[in-house]
Amino acid sequence: MEIYLIRHTPTATGKGLCYGQTDVALADSFAADIEAICKKLPELKPDARVFSSPLSRCLRLAERLSAEVILDSRLLEINFGDWENQPFDALDSGFFGHWTENFVTVSPPNGESFTDLCNRAESFWQHLLNIDTSQVFVVTHAGVIRALLARLLQLPPANAFQFRVDCGSVHKLQRVDDYTHIHFLNL
Repeated sequence: MEIYLIRHTPTATGKGLCYGQTDVALADSFAADIEAICKKLPELKPDARVFSSPLSRCLRLAERLSAEVILDSRLLEINFGDWENQPFDALDSGFFGHWTENFVTVSPPNGESFTDLCNRAESFWQHLLNIDTSQVFVVTHAGVIRALLARLLQLPPANAFQFRVDCGSVHKLQRVDDYTHIHFLNL
């Protein structure tokens, strides 16, 4: 099975905004960004499946790939809870500092930890491995892609942020005989 992990295109948010599960607008460059992504992807095979985070920044891209998109909330970005849609510099610096040093196990107020996101991503991965198809496209967020790659390479969750996951990037995996190969990352 070919597996393409695709991060959504750039958003219209300014730098420094915490927007994990906030449904933010896409940048004005969306049309050009999506064309660039489509050039990186093969043609969909007849049995291809397209999965997407329910957030519009992923769904709009997924709908461009296929008229039949499967929404899956396990593909959502991390939930920043009370920090959602807040500028990072407006957050309580003491607790924010504690969180940045312990993000794997510590949750923002009313949010989730990176471990929580990894557990969601793992649940999706197990579901994916049981699908009978030759090609899968997963349109999601940087956190989910990092969690899946760390899981695949058996890295501790804290090391997931060593992967560069640009907006509009494509990451190709190949599943053969119960083994997953990485073809490329961050294309």
